[in-house]
Amino acid sequence: MRAAFETFTTRPLAPYQAAVARIGFALAWAGYLLREWPNRRVLYGDLSPWSAELAGRLLAENHAFTVLPWYQGRLWFELVYHLAIVAAVLFALGWRTRASGAVFLVTVLSLQNRNVFVGDGGDNVVHLMAVYLVLTRCARVWSLDARRGRDGGALWLWLLLGALLAAGPPSWPWLLWLVAALWWAVGRWRPEGEARAVLDALATMLHNCAMLVIAVQVVLIYATAGWYKVQGSRWQDGTALHYPLHLDYFTPWPWLSGVVGSSLLVVFLLSYGTVIIQVAFPFTLFNRRLKNVLLALMIAEHLAIAVLLGLPFFSLAMIAADAVFLPTAALLWVERRVRGSRGSTV
Repeated sequence: MRAAFETFTTRPLAPYQAAVARIGFALAWAGYLLREWPNRRVLYGDLSPWSAELAGRLLAENHAFTVLPWYQGRLWFELVYHLAIVAAVLFALGWRTRASGAVFLVTVLSLQNRNVFVGDGGDNVVHLMAVYLVLTRCARVWSLDARRGRDGGALWLWLLLGALLAAGPPSWPWLLWLVAALWWAVGRWRPEGEARAVLDALATMLHNCAMLVIAVQVVLIYATAGWYKVQGSRWQDGTALHYPLHLDYFTPWPWLSGVVGSSLLVVFLLSYGTVIIQVAFPFTLFNRRLKNVLLALMIAEHLAIAVLLGLPFFSLAMIAADAVFLPTAALLWVERRVRGSRGSTV
């Protein structure tokens, strides 16, 4: 028991899985924003059918957070939108991860809460994971911060973020800023003291709890999706996938969708296979080999969704969520292969 508690307080668990989740969710969000760049004003800006007045009424009821109402006009919106792209790229790279992760969280919530009626389901996953990832130490590997041996933010960067926060009303991002200020102050004046040791232990425990919450969230996503499908008549008779494969909106490759959708046997097997995998996945976590098999099948399923149904960013977000359960040995193997190929080209 004592050894387990010591591990929980001194060792950040699943650092490679956390890094993959960080990279995957950040790239999914950055890719989505870049794809919708020509439509950004219609989705979240001044040309949106969901006007600022309507959004303000909903925000007054649900108290969701967004920085867009702080100032009116296109300039502020453009700043927030492009800052979201920059923050997502920097978060994926692991540059000043605590700072870029905080900005990533704020911009994700700001844009999504401006118009909650757009998205494909992957945005909900990114929304949740952005909250969880800011509590993790997800830059310990596969990041620019890991190369530098630091995972914080420069003083000038936090001062700049503080100035931006001061421009708006009091809100919870100030809590992140104050925690970062405390961390910096202790690291500056008591780097070897007891206060720094306590903060490190708290950060490690928070990381481990957040990774557990992420894993539970993924299990709940698949469990609820699977059991709701079980209750659907179209899933029960094995024809559910026939319909999206014949909708123009979900057929980026009509000839490919036509080939798959024309086979009743293939549609039946894919429909039943999807339900079985989603319902069974939570129960396979107690068997490592079976879990890895179903994990590979779910990743293959999401790749198929990206190609057949034209939902690449939803698929990338779900694959990033699945990565929490990837075996560390496989991720280490990928790391060795990448380093080996990089070394052979030098």
